[in-house]
Amino acid sequence: MKIILISIAIITLAVFAILYKQGDQDGDGDVDIKDIKLSAEDVESDLKQGVSAIKKKVKTRAKRVKQELGDVKDAAKDTLDQIKDVAGAVKGNARKGRKPRAKKTTKK
Repeated sequence: MKIILISIAIITLAVFAILYKQGDQDGDGDVDIKDIKLSAEDVESDLKQGVSAIKKKVKTRAKRVKQELGDVKDAAKDTLDQIKDVAGAVKGNARKGRKPRAKKTTKK
């Protein structure tokens, strides 16, 4: 019970500290409900701007992750083809792919 009362008292003190810190928003000389509403509107507009910026960042990051996953998929496919070639070499199959370049002979 004491813990609940102490926490309520701390929250109340924090609210009053925030109100004093915000000060008089509407210019009438006192801190009242209208000031709280104006402060809340300011906070809301700031949050909307922040959310839109974060949303844009998340979209671009998601797009980049999608591109990178496509690259990983292509690389994994190439690796799987190479593994199949290695398995074929172990079995004794002929080499697939580009033929080796012919060596140049020098005249003596």
